[in-house]
Amino acid sequence: MVPMINLLLGWLASALSLLIVAYFVPGFRVNSFVTALIAAVVIGLVNGTLGFVVRLLTFPLRLLTLGLLSLVINAVMLWIASYFVDGFHIDSFVTALIGSICLSIVNWLLRLVLHKSDKKD
Repeated sequence: MVPMINLLLGWLASALSLLIVAYFVPGFRVNSFVTALIAAVVIGLVNGTLGFVVRLLTFPLRLLTLGLLSLVINAVMLWIASYFVDGFHIDSFVTALIGSICLSIVNWLLRLVLHKSDKKD
């Protein structure tokens, strides 16, 4: 039961992260909370399939760039995911890059808060 609750909380945190980033980053739009929930699933699927293959194939380049290529890969995966979800739109690659960095930070902060509240119980 607890793993299922953690999965749902992570999904909600990802959707909330998308809404927060959409509020602060111009050109990064999410129409509703339901759209954010769907987009969170699609982003996870894109990262888990296409993102895995791209990260595997670009491993030597990521080493040479000291991981900076990962920022570009994350932005491209986010941009690709936006094509699959109606109501989730990213205007440009630069917006995707800024959005992916902000999304990582906001998601990390939300999960940190959720993890701390989980330890108190």
